Amino acid sequence: MTTNQAESETVAFEVTDQIAWVRFNRPEKRNCMSPRLNRQMLRVLDELEFRPDVGVLVLTGAGTAWSAGMDLKEYFRDSEAEGLAGTRQAQREAYTWWRRLRWFQKPTIAMVNGWCFGGGYGPLFGCDLAFCALEAQFGLSEINWGILPGGGAAKVARELLSFRRAMYHTLMGENIDGRTAAEWGLVNEAVPAAQLQERVTAVARALLQKNPVAIKAAKDAIRRVGEMTYDNAEDYLIRAQEAANFYDAEGRQEGIRQFIDEKSYKPGLGAYDRSKQE
Repeated sequence: MTTNQAESETVAFEVTDQIAWVRFNRPEKRNCMSPRLNRQMLRVLDELEFRPDVGVLVLTGAGTAWSAGMDLKEYFRDSEAEGLAGTRQAQREAYTWWRRLRWFQKPTIAMVNGWCFGGGYGPLFGCDLAFCALEAQFGLSEINWGILPGGGAAKVARELLSFRRAMYHTLMGENIDGRTAAEWGLVNEAVPAAQLQERVTAVARALLQKNPVAIKAAKDAIRRVGEMTYDNAEDYLIRAQEAANFYDAEGRQEGIRQFIDEKSYKPGLGAYDRSKQE
């Protein structure tokens, strides 16, 4: 693979048992994101979002890295050579697919198999859940070469970490490993690299058993209420539940029926049997 890699090859994916495995596919560049990759990733998200055979999306990286952030040559130097218009275009192409990922119709999981740096924090936060290898490395190295962690990276650090940890992580430019990333809250869990795909697959399969309308409403709610007052969040959640009931009243009624009438399942121990609803 060379730097002349076709735009369509910068992202790879396959769908297996309702799980879409999407990969940053520039392993020779530690999967740095470039304008070409950003454009292709948006196309892939467009293709997968409403495919009936996709229930969960997993984002990972080819080779030994997840994503080492932005390609310093293609994203920065080449774009800046085109002036402000080039810079703004490159920014839009990146931020657009990160935003799409944050509000994706299906649940999403970041499977961080290696390096995750700088701009990689954008799609990391875009995914609903995140699991990493103990051997993975996370870092905001921007301070070491004279800039601040932009592109939302500073926002992600402040959103996921405590104030003191976010400040230390940003100002020191030191790497942390997967275990520390889990302790700090950048990811849900860290496991040995050899067990990472197995663990993510198990989580994806558990998500596939749950009501997709409820999953979408719940994941949107968690993102929205964080910036609301308690009263505003209370009102939003009432309206969100009403909307979910409108689109899938049968699902809610079936879950209650199995719990109250059949006594065939317990909500705290798993999902109701959706096959009876279907």
